[in-house]
Amino acid sequence: MSLASDFKAFILRGSVVDLAVGVVIGAAFTGVVTAFTKDILTPLIGIPGKLSAGDVIFTVNGSKFLIGDFINAIISFLMIAIVVFFFVVRPVNWLMSRKKTEVPVDPTTRECPYCLSSIPVNATRCAFCTSEVTPAQA
Repeated sequence: MSLASDFKAFILRGSVVDLAVGVVIGAAFTGVVTAFTKDILTPLIGIPGKLSAGDVIFTVNGSKFLIGDFINAIISFLMIAIVVFFFVVRPVNWLMSRKKTEVPVDPTTRECPYCLSSIPVNATRCAFCTSEVTPAQA
């Protein structure tokens, strides 16, 4: 296969396309949450006082420390984390727990009492440690 066809197969693979869609939607969602936090939530926090929480700044030797922007970023991060946890992680975990099935025990094998390897039920010698074992009673 040529380099171009390998690259095309890689790009058109389902997981890569799904990842790209997830990144684009995640970026758009981040923008929405950041705007909500900066334009609606932090002004609501500042209602009891005279200053919006997003406008909190202090200066040391001419250097501005934008505490309000940092608070906005923390609130945005927490909101995104909560949404992802409740709308992605928990539903996927729930679906995975429902899909789990118990693996049936294979009745044709047993463990060697000496090396704990899996050997046939009727074996008289372990193929791994070569110890003599008594055959299992049926």
